Amino acid sequence: MLTDRQLLILQTIIDDFIATAYPIGSRALSKNKSINLSAATIRNVMADLEEMELLEKTHSSSGRIPSEKGYRYYVDHVISPTFKGKEINIIKHIIQDNMVELEQVVQLSAEVLSQLTNYTAIILGPNEVDATLKQIQIITLTSQTAVAILVTSTGHVEHKSFSIPKGMDIRELEKMVNILNDRLIGVPIMQLPYTLQTEVYELMKKHIKDFELMYEYIQSVIRYDEQAKLYVGGQSNILMQPEFKDVDKIYEFYSMLENEAEIIKLLASHEDGIQVTIGNENKMEAIKNFSLITSSYKLGGNQLGTIALLGPTRMEYRKVITILQALSNEMTDILYVTYKQMK
Repeated sequence: MLTDRQLLILQTIIDDFIATAYPIGSRALSKNKSINLSAATIRNVMADLEEMELLEKTHSSSGRIPSEKGYRYYVDHVISPTFKGKEINIIKHIIQDNMVELEQVVQLSAEVLSQLTNYTAIILGPNEVDATLKQIQIITLTSQTAVAILVTSTGHVEHKSFSIPKGMDIRELEKMVNILNDRLIGVPIMQLPYTLQTEVYELMKKHIKDFELMYEYIQSVIRYDEQAKLYVGGQSNILMQPEFKDVDKIYEFYSMLENEAEIIKLLASHEDGIQVTIGNENKMEAIKNFSLITSSYKLGGNQLGTIALLGPTRMEYRKVITILQALSNEMTDILYVTYKQMK
């Protein structure tokens, strides 16, 4: 553990470097009113911190910058979330005003997270592999068209338009809706095609006129992509960071964002709660110059997806952790209330 002096100097250097992106020297620290130490004492403390590999010396300056090990100590032992009303209220309004569809909330959250932090937000949507069909409605729009609304246990909402066979009696459509609700509610998403081909097909054949054409439309409607979706906000924020003025680094960053399969794999592997990986701690080669902070959102105790912010190692950790924690809590609470009412 560090002494009080060492902790004070380390925290001040990291806070100042996060704010300015400039190496911090003993002269600047001696002018800080919160540090009642001589410049000589500060230099000695800084030398100790450098020996502990918590600080690094740059080639272009006599000042010091935090090392990855220094940031790790800062995250693990120094900072704690500081909730601010303004940012929390923005998050609450976004979620509460758009909770009809989880996808819309996730997409808006990615955009707002990137705006609140000036980093790149990446949110992993729910994976439908383990989901079940929770609700199905069919609404007629005209005599020839209708829309099917499907809701899964993960909060995924799908709207799909389809054509009503010419001359089909509306009562036949109502029968079909009853059959679908009776046989498909609670069925795992990945088993829907099989249940349609067996139970639903036989019942439609028995009870609905001209069932074959209607069955084809329903087959096309009740189809899901099992892979989770990625929502990204603030891709260009990286260009505002002084660490990433190099063209090669920028190219590598954007190439990484295009590799959705690897990002999904990375985020899906992150554990529950707030997780912070700094620089070379990241398993993905393309983000070893970044810090990645993740949290999760849940429904009924089950993790639905992952919320992540990607930025330089010189990241505002306290602010980001606070905002991620707030968004995670709010999404989890609202999802619980919303989908409990649907039972």
